[in-house]
Amino acid sequence: MRRAPTSSGAKKTPAAHTSILKTLQETQMIEASKPVLPAEILVAILDYLPVQDQMRFARTSRRMREMVYDDARWVTRLRSMGCWDEAEARRRFEDAMRRRRELADRNSAAAAAAGVAGVGIGGGSMPGGGQLPRQQQQQQQQQQMSTTLFDASVEEERQQQQQQLRNRQLSVSDVRDGFETLKVGAQPQQQSPFQDPSADPDALLQVLKKTRSVRGYARQEYGRIYGALAPFYFDLAKARSHTDPIVFQVYRDPERQAQMLANLRVFAKSDWAQGWRQREEKLAAMTGIFETAVLREFEQGYEFWDVDGRMKKYAHVLDTLSGDGGNAGVELFIQKHPIFTDREALANSMDCINQAPADHITLEPSRRFFEVLSVKVNAQAGIMERIFPKPGPVFWAFLTKVREDIIMEYVTPLFDETHERSIPSYLKAVSGLFEQAMLFFRTLTPPQGAETEQMAMAKEFCLKVFEPHLDLYLQDELDYFTRQAELEVGEWEKKLSAQDASVESFYMANFNNRQADKKDFLTSFKKVVMMPVSVLPTIGSPFASSSTKSASNATGPQPTNTTPQPSRPHSPSLSVSSGIERIGSPLPGGSKAPTDELAAKAALMTSRLEGIKSLFSIEVALSLVHNAKASLGRMAVFMQLAGQAGGEAREQCETIFVTLLRILGTRHVKAGFDKAVAHLSQYNPREVSQHDKGGVAPLVTFIELVNVGDLISQMIDVFYEQQLAQPKIADRNDFLDPAGLAKKKFEQMLDESVAAGLNKGIDVLMDEVEYVCATTQQPTDYNPTLPDLSSSGPSAGDGNNSGGKGGSSTPSPMGGGGHGHMGMGMDIGPTATAQRIKDLVSSHTSMLTGSTDKSMLDVFNGEVGLRLFTAVCKHLKRQRVSTEGAIKLIADMNLYFEYIRTLRNNDLLAYFKALRELSQIYLIDARHAKEMATIIADGDRFGGIFRAEEVYEYAERRADWYIVRKDVERAMYGLECCVI
Repeated sequence: MRRAPTSSGAKKTPAAHTSILKTLQETQMIEASKPVLPAEILVAILDYLPVQDQMRFARTSRRMREMVYDDARWVTRLRSMGCWDEAEARRRFEDAMRRRRELADRNSAAAAAAGVAGVGIGGGSMPGGGQLPRQQQQQQQQQQMSTTLFDASVEEERQQQQQQLRNRQLSVSDVRDGFETLKVGAQPQQQSPFQDPSADPDALLQVLKKTRSVRGYARQEYGRIYGALAPFYFDLAKARSHTDPIVFQVYRDPERQAQMLANLRVFAKSDWAQGWRQREEKLAAMTGIFETAVLREFEQGYEFWDVDGRMKKYAHVLDTLSGDGGNAGVELFIQKHPIFTDREALANSMDCINQAPADHITLEPSRRFFEVLSVKVNAQAGIMERIFPKPGPVFWAFLTKVREDIIMEYVTPLFDETHERSIPSYLKAVSGLFEQAMLFFRTLTPPQGAETEQMAMAKEFCLKVFEPHLDLYLQDELDYFTRQAELEVGEWEKKLSAQDASVESFYMANFNNRQADKKDFLTSFKKVVMMPVSVLPTIGSPFASSSTKSASNATGPQPTNTTPQPSRPHSPSLSVSSGIERIGSPLPGGSKAPTDELAAKAALMTSRLEGIKSLFSIEVALSLVHNAKASLGRMAVFMQLAGQAGGEAREQCETIFVTLLRILGTRHVKAGFDKAVAHLSQYNPREVSQHDKGGVAPLVTFIELVNVGDLISQMIDVFYEQQLAQPKIADRNDFLDPAGLAKKKFEQMLDESVAAGLNKGIDVLMDEVEYVCATTQQPTDYNPTLPDLSSSGPSAGDGNNSGGKGGSSTPSPMGGGGHGHMGMGMDIGPTATAQRIKDLVSSHTSMLTGSTDKSMLDVFNGEVGLRLFTAVCKHLKRQRVSTEGAIKLIADMNLYFEYIRTLRNNDLLAYFKALRELSQIYLIDARHAKEMATIIADGDRFGGIFRAEEVYEYAERRADWYIVRKDVERAMYGLECCVI
């Protein structure tokens, strides 16, 4: 094996030793150059150094120079004076970057073009086609590289030449050079720009306005400002009296002196060095002395009303000195203005009360007050334009004084006095004066430049005038409306109670037993029925038929018909001799009170049913709506204020609407419906003497009440849309809006009340239907007798006639063998009872059309139809139907079916279709008992409405049932075969 030479290792040892020493040396140099204080502390120290000391500090090292020349330091000073616009700096920076990119693009394009043209040179080709020497090619490449690389020595020479040029220009007074023109060792008052201030003093006045916001040049810009204003600033700080400062020597006229003092006040904001507070106090003292002198001149011009002379001149001086328009000259102009002592402008607000009737108020004096004040204020606006350079702020400051010393002193005593005397007058005064104040502020003519803020200032002024009274007014408005609404509804209820009491005392005046009056009407009815007939000379027989005449034409007891009837007995009918009608006044004029308890209670019940329509009044609802509209109209004007005050006014307007619905709905409409339902529940058709008016009177009256309720609901809808939705008081799309919730609750209450009343009305209607069926349906309608038989023929329906089996051909009224001559000339139309029932029901269902919504109408019609079906079925089970009478029955069922068809309810139509099919079993001849049994047992024929057992029960109502019963049962139950 060969071993590696050791010479290489011996060479590495000195090199490594040299590297360690070099590293240690570099470490010592770095530690030696490290500053003792951290950079953050140095920066804080620099912030509090005077500017000239910072220039000296920058000469200590390159690092210190970088800290002093940091652009952010000088941007902060410019920003403290308000001379730095960040938007402008950003715009300038973006423009510079854009120009640099464009220049770079042009250079790259030129370089690319130069590269294409020098392809022959780059390839070393000669004009003769030969190759250049290699040394010449390297020289050309070095020349090309020298044009692209940065040469530090050349750049340093260029900077030195520029520095020498600036040093030669130090003798020239030029503010544009910034700190480079300042002599570091010299004092501020000995600097070159002000060795001869008369050279161009006006340029120094505009130094702040000409400041530019350029990133990277903030130090130069601040140097220009410092060079122009620092000598005046430090000179003024050392002055002992107002005659010492150089600023008053360089500038002799007040306008330029004020401009320079204003500039110095701005410049003082960038003075952070030690002693800055004393320098600012000295500047403020000198400025105050100057301002006092100018203000004295302005006041002298004000006393002589020298508007276009001294007032205008010194107003401009004071405006220049202050810079914000809120100078002492404006305050002096406002405080000493003669309008605040003008008797014509200072009117007496008590004239609004003294010139009106007792407990009333007139707003005509206040209208004249605002009109005169508007003329005077508008006249002063023109004077302000002639005096002040910025008349807009002066005008609004003047108007603030007018608001505090004139307007508020006018309205406050008036509000306090009217609130003590009369709340309606107070409400009218607050709302009316607010509208007049808004009109006053809107009709003013501000100086040019202040028109844009007129509406905002008008709302602000009105808010400050009426804000102390707004909460009390809104609460009083709500309380007043609530009291008025409850009082009106209470008066209506009191009138109804008094009317009911007078009617009851009229009818029950002849009875001393008051405990008996509290019992139900049926108790009295039973007591009267048990009395002998001779005791009741004015009451018809308890068993008189409905065809008897009215008791008003009778002079004695009516004869009774004791013939037994196959159907249930007729209900007793009352015929009171007093002739009480169901319409008109509850106290019939010229009539006497009933002489018996039964007639008195009947008349009292009739009067109450007639009074259903007056349980609540559309006039009362209209009056409440008008009161709510008036309150909303007064309060809605305060919504113009916006903000919290406008929001409170809007909420109170919604509260008014909610209160309206609560009083109108709960106390008036719902209470009326509850009473109406209670009166309907007391109706009994057997206690009414007249049933030929084409409808059930209490139900007709209740439907009229429903129509009134529907009108009230529509009235509320219109009121909501016009008074709340359109003026943006309530949001119809907000499901949590209090007004919308109250409206939905009112509508729900109305629907529930109508539904409860209609439910009770359906009971009343069906009671009337059953009463009509029981009292007007003749036994011979469905079981006609032969002409030669006795009129007592309905007893023949018991099935006791002989005639053998169904195959007998002997004519029989029961529907035995053939129709005979009984079917000849017979009317095949519906009976009068069916026609009357159809008219009765249809008249009541048609009354609700248009007054209730479709869903409720469908429910009502469906319930009426089902209840009518039940009543017809019940009535059919009480009848005896012969084969000849079946034609009338089928006609009646067809009449009911056609009426139900008009209701457009298919589910309900199926019931009456089955009823029509059921009526045909009475038309089958007795000889076809098997076919009859087949029809009875066919459940599909009746659509599942009737079961076979129910159809069998209806078949038992045939007049010849006892004849065909055996055959039908034999066919139905399979009894034809007998096992012996």
